[in-house]
Amino acid sequence: MLKVENLRVNYGGIRAVKGISFEVPDHSIVTLIGANGAGKSTTLRAISGLVKSASGSIQFDGTELLSLETPAIISRGITLVPEGRHVFPDMTVLENIKIGAYLRRDSLEKDINWVYQLFPRLKERSWQLAGTLSGGEQQMLAVARALMSHPRLLMMDEPSLGLAPLIVRDIFSIIREINRHGVTVLLIEQNANMALHIADRAYVMETGTITVSGSGKELLANDAVRAAYLGKSR
Repeated sequence: MLKVENLRVNYGGIRAVKGISFEVPDHSIVTLIGANGAGKSTTLRAISGLVKSASGSIQFDGTELLSLETPAIISRGITLVPEGRHVFPDMTVLENIKIGAYLRRDSLEKDINWVYQLFPRLKERSWQLAGTLSGGEQQMLAVARALMSHPRLLMMDEPSLGLAPLIVRDIFSIIREINRHGVTVLLIEQNANMALHIADRAYVMETGTITVSGSGKELLANDAVRAAYLGKSR
C-alpha cells in the first residue's frame, strides 16, 4: 500500500531523515521504533505532507505523494493521529469526532456509532468538553476523530505516551480491532515491547536511518533490539 524509497528530510542544516526505505503492506500493522530524535515523527509528517522532503519517493497505491498538499493526501485515505492528541479542548467530544469527517459529505451516523462501540467511554461523555477528559480519554478521542475520515492507512505517533499501563493495554487492543476492520496501521511507539507484539513488520530507526528490520517476532527475538529497546537480553 505504502512504499517509501530513499526518503530524505532536512530541518535547516540538520538531516533528520537520511535516505530511508520501507514498505507498509495492505491490511498490516507496521511499527517504527527507536529513541527520541531518531526521525520517526518526521517520517510520518513527511508522509502526511506536513513537512517537505528533500528527496526520495513516497508512493501510496502507486501514486506519488511528494507533490501533494496535506488535504489531497488525506482525501486519498491517509490520516495521522499526532503525538500529544491535539483535541479541541473547548469543544465537546461529539464535536471533536465530527471534525474528523470535515472532508466528507455523506451521513456520519454509522461511523459515529462504530467509534462509540470502540470507545464506550466517549459515548458516555459525548457532551463533555474535550479539555476536561483524562489523558487516556483524549487519546481515544484523537483516534476516534481520525477514524471519521475513513482512513485506509492510519498513522499513529506515540499513542501510549504518558498513559497508565491499563489504558495502554486498552489502546493496543483497539489498534488490533481497527486493523481487523481492514484499516492498515503505521505505528510509532516507544513502548517497543507492546508495538512489536502486534506488528506484522517492524523497523528500528537510529539517527535518521533504518538499522534493523524484520517481523515483529523477529525483532522481539533480536538480542541487540532486546538490549537496546526492551531492557533485557537472553
